[in-house]
Amino acid sequence: MTRFPTNDIISLVGEAPRYELGESTGPDLRLAALLDAAGQGNLGDMPLAYATAAGDPRLRQAIADAHGVTANDVVVTMGGMHALFLSAFILCNRGDEAVTTSPLFPLARNALDVVGAQVRTLPLTFERGYRLDPVALRRQLSPATKLVSLASPQNPSGVAIPSATLGDVLAALAEQCPDAYLSLDETYREAVYGDHPTAPSAAALSPRVIALASLSKCHGAPGLRLGWAITRDAALREQLVLGKFHTVISCSPVCEALALQVLAQRDRIMAARRRHLAAGLARTAEWVQEHKELVEWVQPDAGALCCVRLKPAIFNDAAVRGFYDVLASAGVRVANGTWFGDEARVFRLGFGLLAMPELSVALDVLAAALQQTVRAAV
Repeated sequence: MTRFPTNDIISLVGEAPRYELGESTGPDLRLAALLDAAGQGNLGDMPLAYATAAGDPRLRQAIADAHGVTANDVVVTMGGMHALFLSAFILCNRGDEAVTTSPLFPLARNALDVVGAQVRTLPLTFERGYRLDPVALRRQLSPATKLVSLASPQNPSGVAIPSATLGDVLAALAEQCPDAYLSLDETYREAVYGDHPTAPSAAALSPRVIALASLSKCHGAPGLRLGWAITRDAALREQLVLGKFHTVISCSPVCEALALQVLAQRDRIMAARRRHLAAGLARTAEWVQEHKELVEWVQPDAGALCCVRLKPAIFNDAAVRGFYDVLASAGVRVANGTWFGDEARVFRLGFGLLAMPELSVALDVLAAALQQTVRAAV
């Protein structure tokens, strides 16, 4: 029985190591701090009834306001992954063509596979900084293409797709496969560094765009399991609502109420998290520079994550395997590139979850593992 494929990324929701550098989130919000700031002491009076299939109208309006669309364009889902799965299930019948990239968050790829789509994959490489080439993407399209699934910023690299490139992608779809949709995972879009500007959402670019995101990464609330799909296509939105009803009926009204408070306090929450991410990125950049003889990286555009590569001239395949063994024995976890369809020599390093003193210690342990691996290979 193999309907759902296995992937070691599931370890991230298992037992945590001493130093978690594999996770792609920032620090978790605390419920007490959220409610205290809101002056909310009356959740005990909330009835534990069904919520609506589309989602709380106030919550949909808050999401719409942040994306330049209307509340009627928004469907609230149980996390971003639910939105990704529903989009794939609705738009791709068995045998239909879908296009995506690699490396990629494995669950996003698996959503296409489990619905039976014929998936065409565009490789994005470390050497090219994981930048999407719209000309190369166009070559993957055909009249049979029903869905193009991308992410900006991407997971695992944190590299964003520029607005001009998205325009080129939409133009290619209009010419090659006018009935296809572009699904764009924007989960990390708002997780910028310090005062860096936030890229606009693609939600309003075209009725053929489905913009997906959640409160898990940028806002620090993965435990709420609250996400959304935004589409200006009324027929598709209706199918998303029906798909949600047929799979989970509705989200939890408690989670929706808490999500509304997260968005109401977004300026305070996001300002603090962006400062934290900026500090984590700066410390990571220093660490890469300090160990540039052993590693190299692609600097991310946003998010609490980046891709680091063990230099091929130093680490052969056996040394790469040894590196992960040393890390595990030291209580450190990074996200192996093979989880995402990349080579094992590349790993995703998450610099947003740990407090800065703990991040520095974890990076020191990571450096020691590099040195130990090199010595063992000599």
